[in-house]
Amino acid sequence: MAGLFDKQAEVYLDARPTYPKEWYSKLAGLTPQHSLAWDVGTGNGQAALGLSEHYEQVIGTDISEAQLKHAGQDPRVRYIHTPTLVSDDEMVNLIAGGHENSVDLVTVAEAVHWFDLPQFYSLAKRLLRKQGGVIAVWGYNQMAVSPDFDLLMKRFHEKTQPFWDPKSSYLWESYKTLPFPFESVGLGREGEPMTLEIRKEMSFPGLVRLLRSYSAVTTAKDQGVDLLSQEMIKEIQEVWGGADLVRSVTYKAFMLAGKI
Repeated sequence: MAGLFDKQAEVYLDARPTYPKEWYSKLAGLTPQHSLAWDVGTGNGQAALGLSEHYEQVIGTDISEAQLKHAGQDPRVRYIHTPTLVSDDEMVNLIAGGHENSVDLVTVAEAVHWFDLPQFYSLAKRLLRKQGGVIAVWGYNQMAVSPDFDLLMKRFHEKTQPFWDPKSSYLWESYKTLPFPFESVGLGREGEPMTLEIRKEMSFPGLVRLLRSYSAVTTAKDQGVDLLSQEMIKEIQEVWGGADLVRSVTYKAFMLAGKI
């Protein structure tokens, strides 16, 4: 799975939206202690850096070394490359020095749908504090800009469908079907994610970089299919309003948060 994201590590850093600071504040407000947070599938470290404002130490882990090479730095954040063959006992040792029941907050941003969910949830339950520990997963999918643009993006997404990994269906279903065996803390529950929005000012080149960073686009290209042909980019540019226009984009986001 790491290979899907190694190729677009730099573009992820440049093109992906920024999660609102209020999200981190709200999550931190749910945990009585603020010693240790674990950001899983940290990628370029965006969420880990956000958590560092609220926790004494943040561990960011990822299976992609390429992503971690582009991760932002902070003295409170430590990044760990975690190959898929690492055992749960080794993970407990890497993240918490072998101490179970010691992590205040576990977060997964735009990544949990790729995980072996039973294994990950079992590990999270071992690491989370039994009293006060919280796990939160979130993602985003569609962009809203204008009726014409939104319609074209719907058509574009339909063309990408054959090239998405089946696990990505959780994401496109806004995590409504994602298993989440935790007690609600007021920010969504299994089957009923909390709906959120992420606003971003985006240039047209930024939009193209974002679309090129989609794993389905990369997979299609490896198979000889160019989903972002010059003709397609021209069509997107027309509904965008021109190559030099900066527009306000609203991402449809969703979150599930809970405790043991």
